[in-house]
Amino acid sequence: MFIDIHVHCCKARHPKLTRMNGSHYPDPARLIAMMDAAGIDMAVVQTTLSPEWRYTMVTVEETLEICSMYPKRLIPFCSFDPRYLSNDTKANFTPLLEAYKELGCKGVGEIIANIPFDDPLCMNFFAHVEKSGLPLTFHIGPQAGGCYGLIDELGLPRLEKVLQAFPNLTFLAHSQPFWAEISTDVTQGTRGGYPKGPVTPGRVVELLRKYPNLHGDISAGSGYFAITRDLEFGLRFLDEFQDRLHWGTDIANQEQELPIVGFFRKLKSERLISAAAYEKITWRNSNALLKLGLE
Repeated sequence: MFIDIHVHCCKARHPKLTRMNGSHYPDPARLIAMMDAAGIDMAVVQTTLSPEWRYTMVTVEETLEICSMYPKRLIPFCSFDPRYLSNDTKANFTPLLEAYKELGCKGVGEIIANIPFDDPLCMNFFAHVEKSGLPLTFHIGPQAGGCYGLIDELGLPRLEKVLQAFPNLTFLAHSQPFWAEISTDVTQGTRGGYPKGPVTPGRVVELLRKYPNLHGDISAGSGYFAITRDLEFGLRFLDEFQDRLHWGTDIANQEQELPIVGFFRKLKSERLISAAAYEKITWRNSNALLKLGLE
């Protein structure tokens, strides 16, 4: 079974509501077709609700509507911008989180606001999410402005501060500036892309070893290349953190290559990781974290 921890979807949009290259989120039917072609059984639909997003927003209500069309295949995550509710460091997100949890949301994300990870607005927001018991998916941006994602510096000091402050909140880590830190050779110039070459274990490894509330979302090119750039290291990494890694694709375009699908099928067919680790990463960890009750 494949449970995809990270996909995107929206209803059909005006053709001008696309990225500059013309690509856009798949509509619900197209997403299901892509999942079928890849052999993906279920997928978490992330909600993107911040003004930094590049071309169109997706509300929680739209995500819930889409997931209700395919309730056995799609799992909704709700999302808020920490500046929501009057841009107030004392904003009460708990009623909203309770409501969306009752409506079926299994997590929070993708959090993409381009403000510091440890901004007081974020710290307030994280406190309410921790209280809700829902996990949270975050995206890190490499700088302030010109991108989307919570701001952190090289070495991820703000992320560590947040992990310390909210030990009962499960953070699903995602994006290039996070996964580039899998190796010590990351630089300011490479952290926003896909560094290549041998890995010397870096901050990602250190933080995963130190903070049990940090989980890895290995979707997208960022997660895939982090694992595959140095296969010998990648296999050790998958084994060591098999209980806190979550397989995914980050489907975000109507046409998209999904190399992580074939890579994991190869891991299984060639027995490059244990059967237990393979099942945990591809579905059991997400099943447990999201309380899906699958057997």
